[in-house]
Amino acid sequence: MIVGGGVAGVSTAAALRSGGYDGELTLVDAGEFPYDRPPLSKDFLTGAKELEDLALQPPDWYDAQSIRLLASTTAVAIKPASGTVELSDGRTLRADRVVLATGGGAARPPIPGADDHRVHHRLHVLRTAQDAERLRSVLVPGARLLVVGAGLVGAETAATAAGLGCDVVLVDPISPPLTAAVGPLMASWLHQMHARRGVKTIQATVEAFADHSHGLAAQLSREDAPRVFDAVVLGVGMTPSAGLAEAAGLECEGGIVVDEGQTTSHPAVLAVGDPTRRRVNGTLTRRAEHWEAAQYDGKRAAASLLGATVPRSAASWFWTDRHGVHVEVVGEMAKATSAVVRGEPAEGGPFSVFGLLDGRVVAAAAVDDSAAVRAARRMIDRGVPADADALADPTTDLRALLRRRSEPTAAAVPYSGAP
Repeated sequence: MIVGGGVAGVSTAAALRSGGYDGELTLVDAGEFPYDRPPLSKDFLTGAKELEDLALQPPDWYDAQSIRLLASTTAVAIKPASGTVELSDGRTLRADRVVLATGGGAARPPIPGADDHRVHHRLHVLRTAQDAERLRSVLVPGARLLVVGAGLVGAETAATAAGLGCDVVLVDPISPPLTAAVGPLMASWLHQMHARRGVKTIQATVEAFADHSHGLAAQLSREDAPRVFDAVVLGVGMTPSAGLAEAAGLECEGGIVVDEGQTTSHPAVLAVGDPTRRRVNGTLTRRAEHWEAAQYDGKRAAASLLGATVPRSAASWFWTDRHGVHVEVVGEMAKATSAVVRGEPAEGGPFSVFGLLDGRVVAAAAVDDSAAVRAARRMIDRGVPADADALADPTTDLRALLRRRSEPTAAAVPYSGAP
């Protein structure tokens, strides 16, 4: 049984069937059907797509794969010792193995005034289709919107709202936001794009909310008077949904702890996706809260269940879309000590930033340049030495660099500052 129908849960089910598992397979999901979440802050929020367009699989796929889909249902308890799962509709089902794909909820920071009932109805998060539908109703031209947090969801929501004609203020305590994920060069360029597209960005925290006769008053740090908004979006990350695992006595530490095959501290229970932390060589990794990471978790879990070889992890990869540009990031920019810029960091792109460590590529971030990211990923996975001059030259065929085995021939620029 798989508990949770997001990308991780559906990927687990698909990998089990493609891997030859022909036994009973049940997928429990809280929604009408499993749907994709990245479009919630973009096409779904604008109304360009409806929920049916976001389905992870066609409606008949589950029957075709002999998967029993229990929609609009949640698991309320799992008992690994007896192999039972209690559902919200009162049923108790038996399962030889359980995969927890429970995802996470939107984080709600303890900001004074947020619990005031006069304020609460103006506060929004964006984690589910219901959240997006509620927010969509207030994103009308001229609406005054405060977005708290300039990470992926916050920045995407701010861009979408600005495109709908809203008056958007985006606040984040870090300047520029996302530096750890995309590096300072790309982070600065992306954050400056907000200003070019009419979003006002402020380095600040929100100290308090209060009811106001004309909306909601938000007191920002280092400002004398509060600002008034029609609505606020809290885009400050997620909290792992580990309650089922904790109640079942499974090891949890900032998430559900799993091994490299996604097995929890009880051999009958596996866990995948956003709420998990893998223990690798005795060290707990960070939660990988991205689409492809969840997909790979499903494949690893399926391999473990089938007794097959668990796939080796590739360099991490994620993407984001804002203000009409597509950004992809691979590897770990926080490890880089120098950077190489390929192309011209001007609006309209494309351009890329490669992060280097000891003469090898460890990360890359690219605007509208998927080919550069694909090449960088192969360089990272293969440990190919990097020629900084060749990387920087837009005429260089990056695929040719994958065949190089010589030491880098040029030094990269120090990894700091803005483009």
